Amino acid sequence: MKLISVVVPCYNEQEVLPMFYDEIIKVTDGMKKEHPDTEFEFLFINDGSKDRTLEIFRELADKDKRVRYISFSRNFGKESGMYAGLKNCKGDFVVVMDADLQHPPAFLPEMYNYVRSGEFDCATTRRVSRTGESPVRSWFARKFYKIMNKISDTEIVDGAQDFRFMTRQMVDAILDMSEYNRFSKGIFSWVGFRTKYMPYENVERPAGTSSWSFWGLFRYSLEGIMAFSTFPLALSIFCGIISLVIGFVLLVIALIVEFATNSSGALLFILSVIFGIGGVQLGCIGIMGQYLGKTYLEVKNRPVYITGETDEDYRNKKNADK
Repeated sequence: MKLISVVVPCYNEQEVLPMFYDEIIKVTDGMKKEHPDTEFEFLFINDGSKDRTLEIFRELADKDKRVRYISFSRNFGKESGMYAGLKNCKGDFVVVMDADLQHPPAFLPEMYNYVRSGEFDCATTRRVSRTGESPVRSWFARKFYKIMNKISDTEIVDGAQDFRFMTRQMVDAILDMSEYNRFSKGIFSWVGFRTKYMPYENVERPAGTSSWSFWGLFRYSLEGIMAFSTFPLALSIFCGIISLVIGFVLLVIALIVEFATNSSGALLFILSVIFGIGGVQLGCIGIMGQYLGKTYLEVKNRPVYITGETDEDYRNKKNADK
């Protein structure tokens, strides 16, 4: 039997949880009929909700033994909820999805087919439209992906979501990255593995309101930049070089004014000294920042490499198929 764990982080989802449960049960029951060798567990994470979310978890656990839940002592954020779910689930395959039905459960059968085929280690949705989102929020989201992919070595696909169907091997690789400040979109990409991106149109919530405000998403995007790029540390070097160049140009202009026009170039000379000293200081800070960046990456204690397959894995699989 293959166990599929469905991990669902929740924060104040009392209005949509009953609808989500009915929908996920309908989809997974259909999957079980098509694939009798599958079993499911549903692991809900209560991220310090202030409504009846925890009470609903208890009610679901009473009527369905497949339902498990973990309730946090306070709100730690969605990233902590996903990590707790991945760490405590038992499945051979793991699904991460939201309860707001913006991650449609109807995608699960197709995701499972992609992953069980052995061709992919992960199947995920990629949003190709932002229907229902404000133009400002949509614009900033697109700019974030463009900036992130330019300043980071880790490519993050525009519109890729946390809604993922993964093998146990990929989940274990993600758990090896036990850093406190987590940015899962970057982590999913960093660990690699073969990923199938499934395009879909944005779906609006059937009930309740999103807990993600514009500023919350903005802070989250900054976490992503800091977690997967040391480019901000190098900015002071570039600023220092620009400042030195400006200082040198001002010095040349001051000398020309002083000796060629018989006018005083004192102000330009003072400005050139200010820009020159400022440039040296920024350059030194930038050099320190580069060493700090190396230390920052070491402290994260990420694995040096992740093995996707070995000859032993291949032989064992081949023997099992015989």
